[in-house]
Amino acid sequence: MIKGDKKALVEIYTDGACSGNPGPGGWGAILIYEGIKKEISGYEENTTNNRMELTAAIKALSMLKKPCNVNLYSDSSYLVNAFNQGWIAKWQKKNWVKSDKTPVENQDLWNKLLELTSIHNVNWIKVKGHADNEYNNKCDKLATEQIKKMK
Repeated sequence: MIKGDKKALVEIYTDGACSGNPGPGGWGAILIYEGIKKEISGYEENTTNNRMELTAAIKALSMLKKPCNVNLYSDSSYLVNAFNQGWIAKWQKKNWVKSDKTPVENQDLWNKLLELTSIHNVNWIKVKGHADNEYNNKCDKLATEQIKKMK
């Protein structure tokens, strides 16, 4: 841990995948703290790509045992923009209704993310998917391996 009352800094990479949308899905995450890496992944039978992206972030943040500063890297514009562009705050103000008057999808997962971001200081960072980021590529592999394993 960092000395004093400063929170630990944890780097988290996440990705979600779906075979069909909806269809069987997988998620993967890598947590890095002081050079130590932990890989986690999971599977859902009938889901969507967006749900898997959100689930990866939830599962990773849920692994943290105490409040942390987090740099969370994702290739999901849906996830990153919801926080960085204030979408989630607008959705909450409008009772989880989007500007087109339709309900916000995945409210259960957004609420869990809001709960976790009230504990941790999360810096949401968008990375290009399927590019040269080795950890994003590894998370994609973790997610797709879960789908292959369960088919």
